[in-house]
Amino acid sequence: MTPQAEPQDDFKVPRVASVLRHSVTESIRNAILVGRFSAGERLPERELCEMTGVSRTLVREALRQLESEGLILVIPHRGPVVERLSPEQARGIYQVREELEGLACQLFAEHASEAQLATLCEAFQGLKRALTRGTALEQIAAKNAFYQQLLDGAGNEALTNTLRLLNSRVMLLRSTSMQAPGRAKHSVAELSELLHALERRDGKAARVAGILHVRNAASAAIGILQESLQTEAAD
Repeated sequence: MTPQAEPQDDFKVPRVASVLRHSVTESIRNAILVGRFSAGERLPERELCEMTGVSRTLVREALRQLESEGLILVIPHRGPVVERLSPEQARGIYQVREELEGLACQLFAEHASEAQLATLCEAFQGLKRALTRGTALEQIAAKNAFYQQLLDGAGNEALTNTLRLLNSRVMLLRSTSMQAPGRAKHSVAELSELLHALERRDGKAARVAGILHVRNAASAAIGILQESLQTEAAD
C-alpha cells in the first residue's frame, strides 16, 4: 500500500535544459512515492511521457537512474515495474538507518552551529504544517528538507553519502510508514523530543531519540508491508 496522489499533484516537468534530466527523474520518483504507481505496477513509457511532458529519451534516462537507486526493476519482456520491498528488505534498511541516523543526531547535537539549529527548527515547523494539511508531495518535500538540514549540521560527509545511497528506498518506506493511523502525530512528537535534545546539546539523548523515531517508523512500515502481503495471499 502507498499513499494516493492528490488531485492537485502535478508531475509536469519545467523545460530548463540544465536541470531537465534531474527533474524528470525526480518527477517519476515522486509519482511512485505518492502512489501514482503502486508496487509491482508497470511503468509504460508512453504514460510517463504524457505525465512529465518530455521525450522518451529523457524518460528512459530517468528510468535507468531509478533502477540504479533500487526504486524500479526492469523485467525482460515486461519492462520497468515499481520495485516491491519485502518486510525483510525493509527491516534491513531500518537497521542501517537506526545506526546512521542515530549517529547523525548525536553529531548534530555536538557540532552544529546555532544558525544550523535554527534552520532545523524552521524545517521542523514546515514539516508539522505539511503533515497537518499538506499534499503527499508537500509532506515528502518537508521530510526531505528536515533530514537534509540534520545531515548538514552533523557535518560528516561519509555519513551523508552513505545515506544518500539508500535515499530512494528510505523515502519509499517513509511514505509507507506515514499511512499508519496516527503515525503523523506520533512522528511529530518524536521529532519534537529530538529537537529538545539537540537544543540542550545532549548528544546521547539525541542519538536515543533519533533511534526511537526510526524504530517506531519501522514498526509502522513493516506492519503495512506484512498486511499487504497477507491481503495479496488471501486474494
